[in-house]
Amino acid sequence: MTKENIIRQAYEAAVERYAAVGVDVKEAMDKLQKVSLSMHCWQADDVSGFENQGGSLTGGIQVTGNYPGRARTIDEVRADVLKAASLIAGKHRLSLHEIYGDFQGKKVDRDEVEPVHFESWMQWAKESGMKLDFNSTSFSHPKSGDLTLANPDDAIRNFWIEHTKRCRWISEEMGKYQDDPCIMNLWIHDGSKEVPASRLKYRQILEQSLDEIFTTEYKNMKDCIEAKLFGIGLESYTVGSYDFYLGYGAKKNKIVTLDTGHFHLTESIADKVSALLLFTPEIMLHVSRPVRWDSDHVVILGDDLLDLAREIIRCKALDRVHIGLDYFDATINRIGAYVIGCRATQKAFIQALLEPSATLQQYEAEGKYFQRLALQEEMKSLPWTAVWDMFCLQNDVPVGEDYIAEIEKYEAEVTSKR
Repeated sequence: MTKENIIRQAYEAAVERYAAVGVDVKEAMDKLQKVSLSMHCWQADDVSGFENQGGSLTGGIQVTGNYPGRARTIDEVRADVLKAASLIAGKHRLSLHEIYGDFQGKKVDRDEVEPVHFESWMQWAKESGMKLDFNSTSFSHPKSGDLTLANPDDAIRNFWIEHTKRCRWISEEMGKYQDDPCIMNLWIHDGSKEVPASRLKYRQILEQSLDEIFTTEYKNMKDCIEAKLFGIGLESYTVGSYDFYLGYGAKKNKIVTLDTGHFHLTESIADKVSALLLFTPEIMLHVSRPVRWDSDHVVILGDDLLDLAREIIRCKALDRVHIGLDYFDATINRIGAYVIGCRATQKAFIQALLEPSATLQQYEAEGKYFQRLALQEEMKSLPWTAVWDMFCLQNDVPVGEDYIAEIEKYEAEVTSKR
């Protein structure tokens, strides 16, 4: 019996097994097919970008490892992204940081950046069947320091305000070009190594900066604001904390970004989803895997990710939650890191979509808590992997571990020669 026949046979058995608990497998697969992950361009080149070739990272960002084959040019980043995407089922997006502009070797400071510097990206994305998302870039710049949008120095703060305004403009043009809203994420590293004399002062400045940045309304982009727990060298105080952005987002009707690595390890990110959906229009996710701190390890299929996916499905919020990835690992093959993380995220969502939610909710409504817990436990051992294998087969991407050989071949033929 061929491998394909084994996959199909296992799938048919899984369909029957799930039907017994009231789950329509095909409906679950159809929903997963529509889920587009926003792949992060910075995994390909260790957050280097094309603005300051050879420059060092600042703003509390660190990349560990020096695995051979890092992408060094726009063409190499694009090739690596497309290779990774070819091993991931479905149609996905690409999230760009501003420093990845096509500057053609010219010096373009961040308060001078324009949509023209991303025209080639827009064309490439259209030709590649991808949509683009965008991020302003406050780190790795001579004017970054410890404070950007929250800086009391008018000259520095206005520089970053202008930068962020231009990033929103670029996002608007991307959205127009691709006929689909571009998600523009705003994250800054602003903070202090020690507790400042006044925490309020810098948050007042940040609020004023954001108000000025968001003055212009656009129709083809969506604004997201991303919090941080702390940054390396800025451990004692973060201006843009979760509470700050949650308050601002609820007040100003902005999307709050939940980076799964930007919270204390004992916090449940899944628990935040239903709360935010009540008071903010949508949610942006940056799926990461923290180990002790915001270390941005490659995403794997763990309980935290499963809980997050289940909560989104239980809230019927797939149309209100944007799912992006955010990690950078240079200790292993970078394309492999892309694929592991994206496929792990999809695996979490197929399990969530296969949950017999109607039965569970009925048990709960009737006070049948033993039955609810028993069914939740039994769901963990139902044959979701057979459904996942068929999903990959139908999308013409490698099933199971077969993608390992594909990445090894690409490394031998392409990245090892860089």
